[in-house]
Amino acid sequence: MADSAAESTSASAATAAAAATNWVQKTEDQEISNLVDGLVLANKDKGAGEVKPEAAGKQADQTTQAAVVNGTALEPTAAGSEEIETVNPADASLLMKIIRKGLVESKLDLEVQRKDPSSPLHSVKSFEALHLKPELLQGVYAMGFNAPSKIQETALPTLLADPPQNMIAQSQSGTGKTAAFVLAMLSRVDPRKPYPQVICLSPTYELAIQTGEVAAKMAKFCKEIKLRFAVRGEELPKGKKITDHIIIGTPGKLMDWGIKFRAFDLRKISVFVLDEADVMIATQGHQDQCIRIHKQLSSSCQMMFFSATYEKEVMEFAEYIVPNPIIIRLAREQESLDNIKQYYVKCKNQDEKYQAISNIYGVITVGQAIIFCHTRKTAGWLSGKMTQDGHSVAVLSGELTVEQRLAVLDRFRAGLEKVLITTNVLSRGIDVEQVTIVVNFDLPMDQSGRADCETYLHRIGRTGRFGKNGIAINLVDSEHSMEICRTIEAHFQKKIQLLDAENSDEIEKIGS
Repeated sequence: MADSAAESTSASAATAAAAATNWVQKTEDQEISNLVDGLVLANKDKGAGEVKPEAAGKQADQTTQAAVVNGTALEPTAAGSEEIETVNPADASLLMKIIRKGLVESKLDLEVQRKDPSSPLHSVKSFEALHLKPELLQGVYAMGFNAPSKIQETALPTLLADPPQNMIAQSQSGTGKTAAFVLAMLSRVDPRKPYPQVICLSPTYELAIQTGEVAAKMAKFCKEIKLRFAVRGEELPKGKKITDHIIIGTPGKLMDWGIKFRAFDLRKISVFVLDEADVMIATQGHQDQCIRIHKQLSSSCQMMFFSATYEKEVMEFAEYIVPNPIIIRLAREQESLDNIKQYYVKCKNQDEKYQAISNIYGVITVGQAIIFCHTRKTAGWLSGKMTQDGHSVAVLSGELTVEQRLAVLDRFRAGLEKVLITTNVLSRGIDVEQVTIVVNFDLPMDQSGRADCETYLHRIGRTGRFGKNGIAINLVDSEHSMEICRTIEAHFQKKIQLLDAENSDEIEKIGS
């Protein structure tokens, strides 16, 4: 694995890992990984480069401990507490990666498009069928992968084919996407060549660390393969050439090392992975840096491009970066709403909305519920009311650090709180088996006030998971929110029934 230096260097690296902020400790607790000595990759001449997730630290300094746990009400921060919360794509993606303790089997169909009709295309049902090096196969099994996930069985034969095939793939967190491209990266390395052969770009420090951790685990038995991080805190002595085989990092640092300092030859790179491309585009400056790195690569370099979403901007970026790709996409909006009963309740104001929730709780047995609000202020108000009425409530909103959000989610998943009130930071990707009801206290809309159907799909998809029946309740308090509700209904062509929250017999029927 990563070539650990002398014991003193290892000790220094371990100290750096220990000094990193709490989110690192939390990832360890989540059984995702350890920032082991060899992974806080040492500057082998000067000792380990100290790794400091500064952004997370600054965020922690700027925010209060705002999670509402066991009845402590949220104190909205003065700035922006009444603004509609928007999702930070990098934070959301990191959160999803950390939360996924195991693979979530995607039910979504994959659409495969071939630009070159002569290129091979098949899928595999076992890792043995890929004819991996024994050490790699041993690493795959040691990570708990018994059989390929849907994205893996489709993507891996293409990623490992000879001659190499370029790929553009859409896949959400937790479907095994990172393991798929890391396996391809490790398979392409020739350890006899003492120079970088693979680079993997991630949009943030934390996401790069996550990918590195997966690579470290998978390459556990490939002692001759060396990894290196190109992230903040990692420094190179002047004139030093990099001899590690795989570099995982952020665009700015990688551009410095490859173009500015010429610490390795970009023309010798045989695999270029661009992960979280949609987040990359949303991060200022990253797109240009990726393109500058890409221009230095040879025409024979294998390109792998991954994104959770495929908006027009992402596809244009992909087609610029990846020539003649095989494209694997999720069939759009195929996440099933069939086992989710959808209702709307007419209310005059916020107080009536709260009364509707109280009435529902008074009549049917609710396992666990997630309630979505637009703003931190509404989330804080609602948590205070529910706590006063004896509910165990937690709040998740955008001013919390990733580490704080994980703490809130851990408690909710363990059943310590029965109600999770959240803003848009949790619209996708969280699987809690006990969630039986999702309430849209505020219906989802975009920045211009139009219905946000995709967010609605992800929100109510938090219930009715694992083949169970779920209930989604939409609280409507204006003509505008009624219009949003109708738009969503028409979009998915699924009836949203009117529910009289004053009628206990009607409420009882929804719980049966």
